[in-house]
Amino acid sequence: MGVKEMVFEFIETESQKQELEESLTLLEVQEGAQMPALQEAQRIYGYLPIEILERISCKLQIPVEELYSTATFYSQFSFVPKGKFTISVCMGTACYVKGAGDILDSYAQELNIKPGETTADRKFTLESCRCIGACGLAPVLTVNEEVYGRLTKKKGDKVLVTYQKMEDE
Repeated sequence: MGVKEMVFEFIETESQKQELEESLTLLEVQEGAQMPALQEAQRIYGYLPIEILERISCKLQIPVEELYSTATFYSQFSFVPKGKFTISVCMGTACYVKGAGDILDSYAQELNIKPGETTADRKFTLESCRCIGACGLAPVLTVNEEVYGRLTKKKGDKVLVTYQKMEDE
């Protein structure tokens, strides 16, 4: 079951709460604080839960609807939690022609989620993206910031197994 069919409980640590509060205190005296506030919240939590939008709204005196409108306009923001490992398969022309679609399909089947979704245990988020600028290494995928290139379906499966094993330790 993918993230679209499930509701994730908002979990916040005391350090996250304090970090956001300190950031908002600095930003509340700044003109045009909306984008920096959303970016800070995304960095701290990994996504923008409604509880955080409401807190930003209250502190910065910006309507929640306006925050939501801004956040939905920019693709960098997410309203669902990301997994510990975000897998992004490049579907740009060079990667697609060289089999990226097969790798993406294999990952979706193995993780039992669709691109854009997160596993129920929040271990993995699967995404497809356009060009990541590594066409000479096509097909390419990233896991968080780590780049894997010149993949075949078999090599791609090995990458996934590596991260699945990390989670089991």
